[in-house]
Order: sequence, then structure tokens, then C-alpha cells
Amino acid sequence: MCRLYGFRANELTKVECSLAYAQNALMSQSRADLRGESHPDGWGVAHYDDGQPRIERRDTAAYADLHFSTAAERTYARTVVAHVRRATVGGASLTNTHPFVYGRWSFIHNGTVRAFPEVAPQLEGEIPARLLAHRRGSTDSELVFYWLLALMERAGLDLDADIGCHRVATVMGKAVCTLESRCVAARSEKPAQLNFILTDGHILCASRWRNSLYWVPRYGVHDCEICGIPHVKHKSGAPYRAVVVASEPISDESWEELPDGAVLCVERDVRATTHRI
Repeated sequence: MCRLYGFRANELTKVECSLAYAQNALMSQSRADLRGESHPDGWGVAHYDDGQPRIERRDTAAYADLHFSTAAERTYARTVVAHVRRATVGGASLTNTHPFVYGRWSFIHNGTVRAFPEVAPQLEGEIPARLLAHRRGSTDSELVFYWLLALMERAGLDLDADIGCHRVATVMGKAVCTLESRCVAARSEKPAQLNFILTDGHILCASRWRNSLYWVPRYGVHDCEICGIPHVKHKSGAPYRAVVVASEPISDESWEELPDGAVLCVERDVRATTHRI
């Protein structure tokens, strides 16, 4: 399994404490999460600059890699996704390390597509060659990412255009159900686990399917409970708004558990809603 982090705000925000220094920062979870499991098989951080994802990835443990702290320190953005990996399908390598990126879309996954050798050919057959040609690794997660993009296109969504979050969430929900049914049909010994985060830098969708997932809204600019200073250089006339989603609560805030079998939608205006799959 892996640990996820997603962030969306209406103003540029520094996320260093959440990634590296909070009570249960992502770096701490790479050493041991709340279940006592480590996630040493790689880390990645993607943030958006001028509408495009800028990504840093390494196939080392975040807790043992000074580059993770450096990446966390310089991440200052409106949209961020981050991941620490515990390998299940595909070994520890840079090509298998999340996030996976295509155009302006970024994707991370916590879980496993069960009976993957049986399910993978079905997914590959439904992905256009121009998308599949970008696949570099051997994980179930990367293949699901390109399959999701293919499903979005099939639903009439232009990957280069602005898309409403609810339309993306609808495709994600149907994808989760389809993957579940295919794993069952392949007689997998264990159920599929399909926690996804997908973003284009403007919207963010997160699914929960048999793994933990929490979220918290933030309103207004406050001093950080870890370092004691605000992480936002507030300039806008509009009130500051942010949404954070993570596999585990990171701070002492009032995190809300996303219901299993639900999708969290964070729209362009950073308003969040939840929807049942």
C-alpha cells in the first residue's frame, strides 16, 4: 500500500510542514504509518506552475532522502499531490514511482488492482495507442491512469480543456466500479483497493475504495501549528480557502473521514463536495 496527499487552494501556499514536519507528515508516514507499515519504495511530489505539473520523484525512502525535504521546502503552489510508495505491483524503480503525469494531468494511487495479469490486457485494449505509448513502468497504477484518461475522452471530455470536477468524478466512479467487477470476474483472492487522486491543477478528484482517506477544509489565513507562521502570502481580496486530502490525518485539525465508496470533488473555486460511487 501507499500513502497519498492532495492539496488545492485559491492562493499560493507553502506545504512544507504537511509534507515534512507535521505530527504525522508524509515523510513520517514513509517510515511508519498509523498501522505501523513503512512505505520505503519511492516518493514523488508534483506541484503546478503556470498550469503545468512540475514533478520530482526518487525511488528511495522519503524518510532517508534529503531530497524529499528539499522538494517539500520549495513547493509553493495552489495545487500539490504527493505520494510515498509501498510496492505491490512492479518493483521499486523511478519509472514505477508516483505521481504519473500526462499533459496537465497528475495521478496517484493507494491500493492494488487485484488479479492484475488478467485485468491488464483488458485495460490495454481500451487505451488509444497514442496514450499507451507514454507508459514507462510496470505498475497497475500507471496503466489505470492512462485508462482513466481514455475513459474521460470516451465520455466526451477534452483533456486539454477546462472540465468540471463533477464530470471527472462521474468517470472516476464508473472506473472504480468497472475495475472492481473485473477483479471479481478474474477471481482475485483479495478485493481491489482503489484510492485515486487525479488533478489538472484546477480541479481535484479523490476516490476512496477500501483504504483510509481523510480530508479537511481550511478557511482564512492562520499561523501554522507546527512552525508558527502562516504559509500564505495573502494578497487576494477573496477569503483564503484550501482543501487537503490524505490517507491519514496529518495535523491536529478536525479531519473528516471520506466515506468508503465515495469521491471527493474539489472545484476550481476550491469548494468541496462528496458523492457516492
